[in-house]
Amino acid sequence: MGISLAACGGGDKNDSSGGGSGGDQTLTYWASNQGTSLDNDKEVLTPVLQKFTQDTGIKVNLEVIGWNDLQTRIQTAITSGQAPDVVNIGNTWAASLQATDAFLPFDGDAMGAIGGKDKFVPTALATGGKEGTDPTSVPLYGLAYGLYYNKAMFAAAGLQPPKTWEEMVTDAQKLTVPAKKQWGMALAAGSYTENVHFAFINAAQNKADWFDADGKPTFTGDGNVQGVLRYLDLMQKDKVANPSNAQYDNGTKSVNDFATKKVAMVINQNNADSSIVANGMKAGEYGVVPFPAPSGAEQVASHVAGINLSVFKNTKHKDAALKFVKYMTDATTQTTLGKPFSSLPVLKDAKPVFTTDAAEAATFQDVYNTKSKPLPLVPAEDQFESTVGKAMNSMFAKIATGGTVTADDVKAALKTAQDQVAAGS
Repeated sequence: MGISLAACGGGDKNDSSGGGSGGDQTLTYWASNQGTSLDNDKEVLTPVLQKFTQDTGIKVNLEVIGWNDLQTRIQTAITSGQAPDVVNIGNTWAASLQATDAFLPFDGDAMGAIGGKDKFVPTALATGGKEGTDPTSVPLYGLAYGLYYNKAMFAAAGLQPPKTWEEMVTDAQKLTVPAKKQWGMALAAGSYTENVHFAFINAAQNKADWFDADGKPTFTGDGNVQGVLRYLDLMQKDKVANPSNAQYDNGTKSVNDFATKKVAMVINQNNADSSIVANGMKAGEYGVVPFPAPSGAEQVASHVAGINLSVFKNTKHKDAALKFVKYMTDATTQTTLGKPFSSLPVLKDAKPVFTTDAAEAATFQDVYNTKSKPLPLVPAEDQFESTVGKAMNSMFAKIATGGTVTADDVKAALKTAQDQVAAGS
């Protein structure tokens, strides 16, 4: 998107921008793509940013950046020093970016300037950086996984929405009818980011961790191996997912299969609603329950997904940037952006507005607030995502072409990933 960026020069590093004047201050803001397109994001954000300028006199130059480019752009900005003032980040990148020392810590003063830590949902704030440190990012948009199910298919088969992993598999098997080209579930089995999320969630249900207290990888633990195998077995042993799902390299493709009624269930984040409706499925035709854990396992139904907001440490408009962060995370702005971006509120006691279905809203908010766990808050988290996620892509591809993946195969693949991460840390 060709929105011009202003340089970060001008003014004292800690210049004040209080009141309604703000002088000629201009903040540069890099926003991530949250809506249906980069242009859609611009349309949604522009009036919100104009309101901020009216209130404070501080101008904001906006650039919306697609997810395929955002991390590279941020890393280039870190190395070059030519950075924006404020940037959206995927919250799973927080600890890795924190380790670069390029971002402003939200210490006591900075956190106080944006309204204090107590306004945020604790699990959301926990994604802001390494445990025990001042976070270098704060929550902006919340997301969580849920299990979407087709109400008509479940009713026709006399089934209730599943509460356990075992019930989910049994239901999916009953709803898999290859002769009708109908499958129980759709998986984004060719997406390394989706795969690693479920490696993490399934392992968390087994009370397993991917890193030890010193940040060293512990990928080959039995809980991790069994968690990955349980997810792979949806295609391999349980045979409830079409082998062609191994080619689905993003979550939208599996959601589209659900929306067009080719499958009975799909696991996706709450922003799937817009794709479901866009494909012609009416809101009342589907329901959502938490992604189920095996009987007796830990009730972890999602990682704490979403987008955080960071301020570059080299900003020459620190006070203005903090005012902007406060504005973007206040209750009014959160409500304004919650519906178009299909996000969950990151503020305590705030109500979801992304759907008019009260049951769906309550389910996702409960998962986000009480059944979610942050992805590993370590500098090597990004390497964890790429190595483990891509290993799972390969294992799904093997299954899809008639091969077999055993627990020993999973352990060997995770050992390779673990060695790569250990060598790079």
